[in-house]
Amino acid sequence: MYHLSCSPDCNQHPVTGHEAASYEASQTAAEKARLLWIALCLIGGFALVELAVGWWSHSLALLAESGHMLSDTLALGLALFATWVARLPATPQATFGYRRIEILAALVNGVGLMGIAVWIAWEAIAYLQSPPVEILSLPMLMTAIVGLGINSLSASLLHSHSHHDLNLRGAFLHMVADAVSSVGVILAAIAVWLFQWNWADGAMSLGVAILVGLGTLPLIRQSLHILLEKTPVHLNLAQIQQHLQSFEGVVSVERLRVWTIALGQEALSAHLTVGIQDGLKRDRLLENIQASLQPFGIADVFLQMTAPTEPINLSSPPKLELIRVSVPEALPPDRDSLG
Repeated sequence: MYHLSCSPDCNQHPVTGHEAASYEASQTAAEKARLLWIALCLIGGFALVELAVGWWSHSLALLAESGHMLSDTLALGLALFATWVARLPATPQATFGYRRIEILAALVNGVGLMGIAVWIAWEAIAYLQSPPVEILSLPMLMTAIVGLGINSLSASLLHSHSHHDLNLRGAFLHMVADAVSSVGVILAAIAVWLFQWNWADGAMSLGVAILVGLGTLPLIRQSLHILLEKTPVHLNLAQIQQHLQSFEGVVSVERLRVWTIALGQEALSAHLTVGIQDGLKRDRLLENIQASLQPFGIADVFLQMTAPTEPINLSSPPKLELIRVSVPEALPPDRDSLG
């Protein structure tokens, strides 16, 4: 069995651009934390205002939105905590680090958002069966307009980071759901004000609940996909296997697995049967495989290599060839970024 080894401190030496990349990652995490703090303060403060006005005006839509915004405050706090924990360095017990905590936070936020949608829908149906005699539409309208502005601002703050961070995407979807809810309250307030359609308040709440629930499903689905360590949807396993088999000296590729550690960080493990006996040539083969997998976005590669005559022992842990692509190591959390 050929085994590629390195000295105990081989991973301590930075490669070209490593420190710069680590500094950039630290700055990005600090920026995420700052934006989450701003959104948390905006949403949490205005939720209390909406709760008071909704109780005074007898508006279910406004009360539902205030409850939604209060839950969003908790969701933003969870996202903020996950952003901090994800920056903790890897340890012997957590060899991949803590980045997957962001996936767990995204799943919790998605399930929570779905629960809120179900609760709003339940209350809306009961509200439609027995709408209140009087709804103060003008306070309801003015509060919803201000709420739309605050929710839109909070969503815009998180939008730039939501494409590549599942944790922030969950928080962003909460803000979008709030903005959609505000639009629903505005339309319901106008209907009550102009036409005395008190039922519009409950009907609009039901519509918003359905939209929020449908919009949350992709977040839950993607989070579960990663946590179940399924093959990333943007990678073709058969194509990767064919790519590995195309290297000169590779006889076969077996037990190929590709999974996601965190969004944008993929890993690969496989058993390669290699018809190369010379150690230097095997080293060169490993280097070529490493370079060729970088366009796939695969950050960690674990390979077991055997000669065609060597049996594969499936009953004992394989000896792995560990290829480390140059990726930034997590830095200790900057406590100032949370305060």
